[in-house]
Amino acid sequence: MNQPQPLPGSFAPPKVMARELTVARGERVLFSGLSFEVGAGGALLLRGANGVGKSTLLMTLAGIVRPDGGTVEGIGREDVHVINYQSGLKARLTVGENLKFWRELNGPTGTTVDDALERLGIGSLGALEAGYLSSGQLRRLALGRLLVSARPIWLLDEPSAALDADGERLLGALIDEHRALGGIAIVATHYDLPLTDTSNIATITLGGAA
Repeated sequence: MNQPQPLPGSFAPPKVMARELTVARGERVLFSGLSFEVGAGGALLLRGANGVGKSTLLMTLAGIVRPDGGTVEGIGREDVHVINYQSGLKARLTVGENLKFWRELNGPTGTTVDDALERLGIGSLGALEAGYLSSGQLRRLALGRLLVSARPIWLLDEPSAALDADGERLLGALIDEHRALGGIAIVATHYDLPLTDTSNIATITLGGAA
């Protein structure tokens, strides 16, 4: 029997698995024996105070930080988008040029630059140098990397930072759409995300109660 093919624009079902994961920073153990699994269409929210290891866990999942123990399975660097407080944007490049750079670097597998900017509500700013953007506009532009190159796993570190209420709703919609296509979102956040689909969401609190 032929296996069903993914719908156009969707992903082959991804899965992220952490097994007995341990990461230390110097002599301090951030977390140990951490295990979880996130399947296609799922979301995992990482909670906890500043400094407990949420960002480090994301970097470990992305393969940027090597764990001191345990394994991460089902995820390769080519599968992942990482969006964090370091936006990776060039102030002297225009808004459009920044997004074009990331599209060419990560692969033109998503939407066009112009369509992404319109979706993000900054379509009129394409010719403006990124250095003139507000912090909220910079965050929207950084999120554009998720749209111009399709990757099944999103690792998002405080993605709603600097966004206004409309921007937060946009972020929630982007995550909803990504999960509806079979993607995975793992999000470190202090805030409740405005997600329409509240099924298949798990929460991990690092460092005890948040």
